[in-house]
Amino acid sequence: MIVLTRPRVSHRPLITIPRFSSCVIAAGIVFWSTVVLPTAQANHQGHAPHADSEGHATTGPGHSIPGLPFQVFLGRGKADVASAGLDPTDLDAAVQTVIDTCALLLQHRSDYPRFDESIRKNALQQVVIEPTVVNDEGKAFPFLVARTKEPGRVILLISASLLKDKGYLGHPDTLAPVLAREFQWVVSKADTAPKPKTVSLERDLQRAPIRTNQEIKTLSAEERTHTLQQLFDSYLRTVDDQKSLEGQAYYEVGSSVPVSPTQSDSTTKLYEIRVREALQKIVREPYFQEHTQKAVKSLLNGTVWNVAFVKIDQRDWATRTRVLPEDKAVLVGERRQRIQPAAILVNVYRTAAPDDPFYRDTQGLPMGALSADQLARVIALEIQHNIQEKSMSGHTAQDALTSPK
Repeated sequence: MIVLTRPRVSHRPLITIPRFSSCVIAAGIVFWSTVVLPTAQANHQGHAPHADSEGHATTGPGHSIPGLPFQVFLGRGKADVASAGLDPTDLDAAVQTVIDTCALLLQHRSDYPRFDESIRKNALQQVVIEPTVVNDEGKAFPFLVARTKEPGRVILLISASLLKDKGYLGHPDTLAPVLAREFQWVVSKADTAPKPKTVSLERDLQRAPIRTNQEIKTLSAEERTHTLQQLFDSYLRTVDDQKSLEGQAYYEVGSSVPVSPTQSDSTTKLYEIRVREALQKIVREPYFQEHTQKAVKSLLNGTVWNVAFVKIDQRDWATRTRVLPEDKAVLVGERRQRIQPAAILVNVYRTAAPDDPFYRDTQGLPMGALSADQLARVIALEIQHNIQEKSMSGHTAQDALTSPK
């Protein structure tokens, strides 16, 4: 079993990993299901066991894939194969499935820019198959990316038990779009370039009108709207810390054609207005009280302190929740309530993926082209589905370090 120590930040549901373009995934699945793809033959070479910067070792020979600079290894983890719900043949099947999947991605690398980028940059040192992969809190993940002592290179860890549970063993065509999305993390975590500095957004934490969940239940729509306005003035920010939309193009509602701004801050101001209008709808309209009550509470009880559009080219997701780690919690309001505040980010040029809960609401438009009504549903569903547990551990440990640019 691989145990990774990560900052206590956010994660997505078990198999939902960073988004890839929905149209590419759909087209790829159709294509792969209608052609016969050759199986890559593993070349067994006597490479010595390797340990990464966190001491995760591999054992036995690596399996080469023609045309790729990395090998696939079977890990030397501590997990008992039987207790992981596997038999010895499952591990062999997992290794071969990953080999076949990588060969498949190589054949269509032009369709997968993150995979292609990782190969061009030689970012992936090796792939390691383990019976199970968990973080320091014991939560299982299908994939995790670990840095190595060599700058700019990482290791991709893959859980054989979760490959089996999800029906991927022996089905590289099904695994391919899922694994392709994981290469966002390979590229990002291997990136050693300086990150943009965060712009400090001042908040009046002591005077923020934080409400308890019980109080929120008793508020009228007008009172909830008034409380939200007070939070805009003291606590809740609607521009991202890096001001990544400065000078960037924007979308008219319902249009997929980017428009150049007239002023450098025009796009930032446009989307701040749209976000605030969407948030007002969430706290005011009965639909959200009935269907996404957690979103309404999280906006008024201090759980969320930033909702903003961002431009992050190296991420294919449409929305993301990031939560400050426990050691950066803040004391808010007259009661000095201790909160690990969350930021809800909307990637302005991305479209929703089929596994997003708001996929139908976006109608295939870029996130920046959504109306305030559509955006309200997107934000509410992002909070509803991810605010509770995603902040504690997992993939977005690295995502939180990725600055918009």
